Amino acid sequence: MITLLSQQTYANKGGGGLDWEIEFYQKENGKIPVEDFLLSLNPKLRAKAYSDILLLKKLGINIREPFSTAIKGERYKGLFELRVKFSSDIMRIFYFLHEKNTFVLLHGFVKKTKETPERELGKALSYKLDYERRCQDE
Repeated sequence: MITLLSQQTYANKGGGGLDWEIEFYQKENGKIPVEDFLLSLNPKLRAKAYSDILLLKKLGINIREPFSTAIKGERYKGLFELRVKFSSDIMRIFYFLHEKNTFVLLHGFVKKTKETPERELGKALSYKLDYERRCQDE
């Protein structure tokens, strides 16, 4: 039995004295892209990814390289990548800060090239815009 991170509650006071929350983006069809991505990884890679997600939760906005970096370009303003590395495997999990204390994990992939593929960035951006639109509708 695998306990998914999105089903657990973690209480951490991180940077700025806030309790940082981690939320997984859910599509309108109920699919959760980051959860699906994490479950597709072998157990060691998954454990490393969970560890880095918890580091984001602990440090909040104070997390820095090599663990996280902002995506460059005006189009991607507010979008960040969690940079997960284990042995020779490199993964990225895109996220953004929603409201003042919630990080929303959008999309993950295994990185195989030096540059982040535009297709992967596009998915993350479309998920972010969808999340924000649906929050406004509530």
